[in-house]
Amino acid sequence: MSAPVLLVAGIVLLTVVGIAYGGSFLLRVVDGGFPVNDLQRSYFRAGHAHAGVLVILGLVVAILTDQPTVPGWGAPLGLLVLLAAVLMPAGFFLSVVGRDPAKPNGFRLLIGAGAASLVVGLVGAGIALILAGAGLG
Repeated sequence: MSAPVLLVAGIVLLTVVGIAYGGSFLLRVVDGGFPVNDLQRSYFRAGHAHAGVLVILGLVVAILTDQPTVPGWGAPLGLLVLLAAVLMPAGFFLSVVGRDPAKPNGFRLLIGAGAASLVVGLVGAGIALILAGAGLG
C-alpha cells in the first residue's frame, strides 16, 4: 500500500475509538440516562450505525483502489466514501441538537450531501476496479 493510504487507514482506525464512544453514549440514551425525545433517539441510532458501517466500507474501498492496476482517478473517488462517513453521521447528530427539537434543523442537509458523496464514491471506485480487473486500467 502507498504511504498516503497507510496514513488515511491509520487515521480511520483511530476514528473507530470515537465511534465506540458514541456507542457508549447511545447506550446511555437507550437506558434513559440521557434525556432525549424519540426523534433524537432515532437520529442518534442512525448516526451511530452509519458511522460504523461507512468507516469500514471506506477503509475497504481505499485499500482496493490503491492497487497499481487501478486507474489513478479511482482512489480519489473512493475517498468520497470516507467523506460520506463524516457527513452523514454529522448530519444525523447535529440536526437534532438542542432541547427536545420537534424536527431536524438545517444540518440535515449533511445527510443528503453524505449520500451523494457515497454514491459518487462507490460508483467511481466500482468502475475503476472493473476496468482494472478487465485489464483496461
